Amino acid sequence: MDKELLKAAISGDTNSMKGMASKNPEILLGKTPQGNTCLHISSLCGHLKFCTDELKEYPTMKVKLLSVNMMEETPLLTAIRSGHVNLATFLLKCCEEEKLSEVILKQDKDECNALHHAIRTGHKDLALHLIRVMPTFSKAVHKFGESPMYIASMRDFNSEQVFEKLLETPDSAHSGAYGYNALHAAMRNGDPDIAKKIVVARPWLATERNNDGNTPMQLAVRWGKTDMLRVLLEHDRSLGYVVNSKNGYPLLLSAAHRGHVNVARELLKYCPDAPYCKRDGWTCLHEAVRSGNTEFVQFILGKPQLQKLINMRGSNGKTALHYAVMKCNPTMVAALLDKEIDLTILSTDGNAAAWELQGATDNAKTLNWVVVLLSATTTTSSNIYSHNGEVNEVSMLMIKADPRNLKSLYNLHEEAKGKLINASRKDAKFFTKKLMWFAYMETTAAFATGLYAVFAPRLLWLAVGICSVAVLVPILTKVLGEWPVLKLRIRVGHAFEVRVP
Repeated sequence: MDKELLKAAISGDTNSMKGMASKNPEILLGKTPQGNTCLHISSLCGHLKFCTDELKEYPTMKVKLLSVNMMEETPLLTAIRSGHVNLATFLLKCCEEEKLSEVILKQDKDECNALHHAIRTGHKDLALHLIRVMPTFSKAVHKFGESPMYIASMRDFNSEQVFEKLLETPDSAHSGAYGYNALHAAMRNGDPDIAKKIVVARPWLATERNNDGNTPMQLAVRWGKTDMLRVLLEHDRSLGYVVNSKNGYPLLLSAAHRGHVNVARELLKYCPDAPYCKRDGWTCLHEAVRSGNTEFVQFILGKPQLQKLINMRGSNGKTALHYAVMKCNPTMVAALLDKEIDLTILSTDGNAAAWELQGATDNAKTLNWVVVLLSATTTTSSNIYSHNGEVNEVSMLMIKADPRNLKSLYNLHEEAKGKLINASRKDAKFFTKKLMWFAYMETTAAFATGLYAVFAPRLLWLAVGICSVAVLVPILTKVLGEWPVLKLRIRVGHAFEVRVP
């Protein structure tokens, strides 16, 4: 393409274009290395007058409407993709007048047509016009699997009229990327009106699964879309019994994982016996406890039809109480113990729920008390004390529920305390060596530079620090180790004087 013509197309300089074309009309047929004509460039920049004058004053140049660039875009597609709706409308009218239907229907390199781009860029009026003049547009699916209807449903703009026209068009496609369909997309945007229209016109879409095995119903649950869930259940209550085809999750488990209490409440209103567990026995109560959704746990415990979940076991034989103790969540443990729960249930490895505190004490024993002492970080310290407080509170709850847990929990504490002391001694020894090495390096540097007098205070501080760590760590470890025992003695009295060999 001529350099001056390219400048004129970019700036929309119609006079310069006319001056060059009057001397040599063929100059208008030139292209850039990307395959763009000056009509492409002016369409890209949105210069309506430039394009209008070029096509009207040089009718033979209308052949450029057929020209495509390296992205296989016509000037019409370029204008639409660039968001220049007035220019796109003009070019579309030119194509209609010249009966260039192949230009209107042209797809780009990604197999997207003009309607795909019009909907994607939010040009409602242009999209409606394209549906009207070329109904076959609605059947096209680009190489990423998206139909115009899916995009219209997915897009968060005023596309309801566009969507309705597409839904009314016979044989219009409704598929989307990753196995989604238009109803999946409606679930995402939470538009009950569109969802109602879809399930009435194409009810089978409600049972189609995406590549993750999820139906639109399951997405409504996952995303907490209570209104959308209601639309589907009012249409067909059997949709409340679907199970994910890949992971085996029924709807209640999905709700429990996300903590969507309102969704679960709505589901049980329509399907009081909705599935609550996987085939391996993993229940929505297990899931709620593991996910830390305390409100959902309390919701389940308040539902009469779900009371049997309290003592149900997963494939490893563990009940929800096992996991609540393992997570060291006093609120959940207290809520479960308040029900008719069987404390004698053992997991497949022979552990009662109280023994799951072993995991919590293992976490406690690995805490680096030396680093905590020296860094004096408020956040770290508060987290540690908070964790220890939760361990102690759960311990007391389990002892109160079954005093026979006292000996077992005492043994767990003694074991954890011993490991904590050993770990702390190792940490202190390691840290002392590090401090001594640092002191040595400081001394060497001081003598080497003749600045010993300047560095002497720092070296003195290091010496004091080394001694302090060596003295304080064992004392701190003993205090931290004995404090939980002292609290238990205060709370349970003489019962704690029992010693287990």
